Amino acid sequence: MAAKGRTAKFYASNPEAYKKKLAYDKKRNERPEQKKYRAELARERRARGIMGKGGKDVSHTADGKFKLESPKTNRARNGHGKNSKVASGKGTKKSKR
Repeated sequence: MAAKGRTAKFYASNPEAYKKKLAYDKKRNERPEQKKYRAELARERRARGIMGKGGKDVSHTADGKFKLESPKTNRARNGHGKNSKVASGKGTKKSKR
């Protein structure tokens, strides 16, 4: 198992902040646009035959395609606040589905 990152260490030592984060995540994940986003990524993972097998994340790129990427890199990119970004580089075409 990999060592905990900076954020995981923070939440492990700050249970109140972790509870606040869980409440926010629950509310965010209930939104219809977030469900659609997750469904799109799951559809692509199924098409590639990697659904449920762990490993790399399927990430959106700036040109609307998908790219396999390390989970740590993919999930850390947006950081905190309104500086949303997508993966750089060329992705592969979306699956036909």
